[in-house]
Amino acid sequence: MALDIQPKMRGNVLMGINPMGLKQEIQNQINYVKSQGTYEAPKRVLILGASSSYGLATRITLAFGGGADTIGVSYENGPRTERNLGTPGWYNNIFFKEAAEAEGLVAKNFVGDAFSDEMKANVIEYIQEEFGGKVDLVVYSLATGRRTDPETGETYRSSIKAIGQTVEGPDINLEKEEFYAGHLEAASEEEIEATVKVMGGEDWYIWMQALHEAGVLAEGAKTFCYSYLGDNLNRSYYQDGTLGRAKADCDAKAEMIADILADINGEARVIVATAVTTKASAVIPFFPVYCLGLYKVMEEEGTHETPIMHQDRIYRTMVYGDAPEYDEVGRLRPDSWELRPETQAKAEELIRQIDAENFNTDFTAWDTFMHEFLNLNGFDVDHYEHEEVTLEDLQALEP
Repeated sequence: MALDIQPKMRGNVLMGINPMGLKQEIQNQINYVKSQGTYEAPKRVLILGASSSYGLATRITLAFGGGADTIGVSYENGPRTERNLGTPGWYNNIFFKEAAEAEGLVAKNFVGDAFSDEMKANVIEYIQEEFGGKVDLVVYSLATGRRTDPETGETYRSSIKAIGQTVEGPDINLEKEEFYAGHLEAASEEEIEATVKVMGGEDWYIWMQALHEAGVLAEGAKTFCYSYLGDNLNRSYYQDGTLGRAKADCDAKAEMIADILADINGEARVIVATAVTTKASAVIPFFPVYCLGLYKVMEEEGTHETPIMHQDRIYRTMVYGDAPEYDEVGRLRPDSWELRPETQAKAEELIRQIDAENFNTDFTAWDTFMHEFLNLNGFDVDHYEHEEVTLEDLQALEP
């Protein structure tokens, strides 16, 4: 029986999945990269957190713009019942692999706990035995709310909170299309520490140490970790909050990793990316309202980007191009478009005027945000033509 697939929301979490819509969305992103032409890029790439958002976009641009063979690591679930079709990333992995292999590229998917020693060992073994022995680039793009430390067995859970203050501001319930006054509590020291353990750079460091010790990093190998900082408009709940503390830990770990890679002339760097629509950006307190104002301004300026547009620009023009932008501590800063003073000033003026009467009108970028949000699960996808599928069809897909 054909599945009746509809988008469903619970608060700011999108629950329903349209697998064939996700297939078209993958193709749309591939088509975008191809429309920009090819560029020189590394040919053997490992992406940790490869199944959605920045990680998926990175994999697509390097494969279809740079001709890279890729290994993707992610934690996803496949279809079980008609009410549980799995996670979007499960299908993203499958449809990326199909498209890449159709063009003669290697696209190996590892599905499981990237934080575990077992996953690290399995990936290293695959590189040694089936992936040419070494990788040229390692991208760290893991995003999750919990992490089990493989050394201690303790599980940590992150908290999105302020530090040393409570924060109030406008927020949105996407399910109810309700604009309301949000409230963010101050984090305890334990919550700060746990957030750093989950979302900081510790696991990135462990991965790079393991890869280096195994001898699977090529001479001159690069590694990048994605971060976000924002500016004064979201500083109180982001850069100055638990998320910001975790991102600062990534900066510290980048220096430690650079020391490890010195003997192979390697490079370790944080990339501070721009604000885009992801599952995380929808649930970070106050952040959807920031996006509604920022996107509106950047669309008018011609600088608004989706993850694939942003990542393609990063690798095509910055990392492997001739127009990198670094800050005073050596981070790559493709978020410079978002942080232009005139852009932030216009966004601030607009955000101050957003209220319950206009937040979901063309006064803001509501339509853009919701279109991109629905795309994450395969809905409202450009060029998608309805395709009936059964549970058996989905279960027969090869991960």
